[in-house]
Amino acid sequence: MITRRWLGVLSLLVIVLISYIDRVNVSVLITDRAFTGHFGITGDRVAQGALMTAFLVGYGLAAFFLTPLYESLLGVRRGLLLSVALWSVLTLVSPYALGAVVLVVLRAFLGMAEGPLFSLKTMYVSEHFTPGAVGKPNAVTSMGVSLGTAVGLPLITYLVNRFDWHSSFLLLAALNAVVGLPLIALFVRGRGTRRTTGKTGRRSIGATLRQALRTPRLGGILLIEIATLAYLWGSSAWLPSYLLQERHFSLAAMGAVAALPFLLSLASGFLGGWLLDRLPPRRLPLLFVVGSIGTGGCVLLVIGADSAWLAATGLVLANGFWGLQGPAIPTLVQQAAPAGAVGSAYGVVNGIGNLVSAFMPMAMGAVMGLLGGRGFAAGYALLAATQAVTLVCGTWLLLRPVPQPDAESGAASSTSDSVMDRSSLDSNRAS
Repeated sequence: MITRRWLGVLSLLVIVLISYIDRVNVSVLITDRAFTGHFGITGDRVAQGALMTAFLVGYGLAAFFLTPLYESLLGVRRGLLLSVALWSVLTLVSPYALGAVVLVVLRAFLGMAEGPLFSLKTMYVSEHFTPGAVGKPNAVTSMGVSLGTAVGLPLITYLVNRFDWHSSFLLLAALNAVVGLPLIALFVRGRGTRRTTGKTGRRSIGATLRQALRTPRLGGILLIEIATLAYLWGSSAWLPSYLLQERHFSLAAMGAVAALPFLLSLASGFLGGWLLDRLPPRRLPLLFVVGSIGTGGCVLLVIGADSAWLAATGLVLANGFWGLQGPAIPTLVQQAAPAGAVGSAYGVVNGIGNLVSAFMPMAMGAVMGLLGGRGFAAGYALLAATQAVTLVCGTWLLLRPVPQPDAESGAASSTSDSVMDRSSLDSNRAS
């Protein structure tokens, strides 16, 4: 029987899935001449990349600055309800933006609304699972990244083909309002919030952020997050264009092939979560080492491939190795962060990670525009470079593992007792 906490995990999986359909929306739309013509960005690689970059800049700022507010005052449930309601409204008005500049601004606001999401889901897992059992729930909630991207690319392609580019925005607004909000209301429960107001409230938020910034090995974890997200945003932003324009797939084949890398990363992400619950904490960075070597090698295969299908195979395998690393990042933060600041610590990592990686789609677009015929190869070389960063940092974390202070065992014991109490209560109710 699925316990209440696992219903919350599955609900968070769906919320993340919807958010990632939204993120790949623009990646498909920039291949549609009606969309780019309407906003005056046809042939402008930098402007097309800026649509994703604006979203990620807003996302990163919000993840860094708003997460302590959510953690200190709102909590998981109310924070998610507020965020998803804003997503729905902003997505609904986006197709009616008066020009490219207004659309870019709306994308930035949408990114700000989505910014606290991953910190909130990390908080939920920390609140409802013991430290030794966070790998699988982290993996399940993170599966929304790959599943949302895998579903989103062919779905948006179909909508644009069957109807027009407006329809994708309208569907996403409906998904947020009709699916996302009810799931949160019914199944996501927090453990209460610290209700503070005025000057005391401001001190509480500041103290939470300062505590998060004292997380051991924060620099290495942050660099891995930047590299991981740079790969994700760069590859997902330009994958449809690469398959259509560089490898000359048909539109129908592009939608199917573009989904395959993310379907494999879905499976490998779950494998990563399974391994995390079996590896000693000090060996966790092995997933970064193995994953980065595999991802980087496969991207180099894509660059050098003569055959379109060999390149597609390389893309699929690259995402498989990349997906292996995903659940390890929140698990590492949950191990390292001080008690009471897990969400804010992940907000710092995820916020700065998104702020820096936000420029990858635009950087790849600039390189592609400058180099013309060899532009896609140079753009994908930047993706391989991200994995070199992950390899170096993962090796460093293996040699200098996250310390396990005595205080942590106390916090873990407290969490374990809380979970056992909730399990006993559920059993009594079932009886």
